[in-house]
Amino acid sequence: MSTRILVVEDNKTLAKLITKKLESALQTDVDVAYSLSEAKLFLARHKYFITLLDLNLPDAPNGEVVDYAIKKGNHVIVLSANIDKEFRREMLKKNIIDYVNKSGNNDINYIIAAIQRLKKNQEHKVLVVDDAMVFRKQMQMMLENLFFKVITVAHGEEALGMIEAQPDISLVITDYNMPVMDGLELTLEIRKTYSKNELCILALSGSDDSEVSAMFLKNGANDYIKKPFSKEEFSVRVNNSIEALENIQMITNYANRDYLTGLYNRRFFYNAINEYLHDIEGTNERFAVAMIDIDNFKSINDTYGHDVGDRVIIALADILKSSTNPQDLTARFGGEEFCVVLKNINRFSAIEIYERIRQTVENFSLHIKEDSEITFTVSIGATLHHNEDDIDDTLNQADMMLYKAKHSGKNRVVFEES
Repeated sequence: MSTRILVVEDNKTLAKLITKKLESALQTDVDVAYSLSEAKLFLARHKYFITLLDLNLPDAPNGEVVDYAIKKGNHVIVLSANIDKEFRREMLKKNIIDYVNKSGNNDINYIIAAIQRLKKNQEHKVLVVDDAMVFRKQMQMMLENLFFKVITVAHGEEALGMIEAQPDISLVITDYNMPVMDGLELTLEIRKTYSKNELCILALSGSDDSEVSAMFLKNGANDYIKKPFSKEEFSVRVNNSIEALENIQMITNYANRDYLTGLYNRRFFYNAINEYLHDIEGTNERFAVAMIDIDNFKSINDTYGHDVGDRVIIALADILKSSTNPQDLTARFGGEEFCVVLKNINRFSAIEIYERIRQTVENFSLHIKEDSEITFTVSIGATLHHNEDDIDDTLNQADMMLYKAKHSGKNRVVFEES
């Protein structure tokens, strides 16, 4: 999708200020039109992510530009000096994203933040659960205008099936009163599988019973909206829920990932490998564990500096990621030491993959200056996990094989004899 933005504003000084700020903050192309006729030419020529429209133009003094842009399928944010509440309310009934009063820099900063939010929304899938088709369609239209991917279903049981089929859903918006399974029952069922840190639930109800909101919030809803609600309240609450989910996931990601390479850290590795051991308990599934160490890493740091040393570590991490499957487990244990677990594999296939990693590293060169490159190698010690061993025994065995690889010449794979 295009990231291009169209600003339609007849005040040329303000238009230039907005354009400069948008281009700087969003790193995207911004076109400027000073009238409806100019805007029509731009809209015919380009697809826009957002159109930012003034309502009072020389050839369109009554907001005609908004109707035209919407008719052409554009996403619209209105930027207006008109602060009349009734006018604003009527304008918000149109299929616009937001109505922003232009009164200074803060409003431009708000628009920048709103556009950044809309870009992130494209990564999220929302499930709407409501037995009233008209209301489902209304919410779908509002959510799609906020750039969400939207799925709609009519009741709770249908929603559970959809969540099972599409586990990447970020937000469930559910009505309370529905046939088959109501919204509260649906919330309780979802929370048996997904925590608040994994999936948001926004509950809706037209009930005048003040206990309904408390019941939803106590039983796992992230937020509650009483019907009828305004488009602005709906948009803000949805965006806030998604933003909170992103923040939690970002914090979790920082806790589980190595700051330099983005690989899993040692703490997460132990949690993940123990979960995996539990999952394969009682089966004949085998897996291989390798400890991988960069050869002569101290010499690289001493010769070229720690910045180059960090780049070598990052380069190896990228090679490990691209050389293994998503279900495998790759972690940085610290310094120049890594661990790679190959799941559901036999000895011969594991040796082949570890040897391919070694060769890929040996053939890789890191560009460090205009006409300067460096190469490096790794030593790999590996073993198959034996069912009677715990994971520490297996890691110790892989460490012993790594020691052998280091002391028998480096740049080699030593696999424990079966």
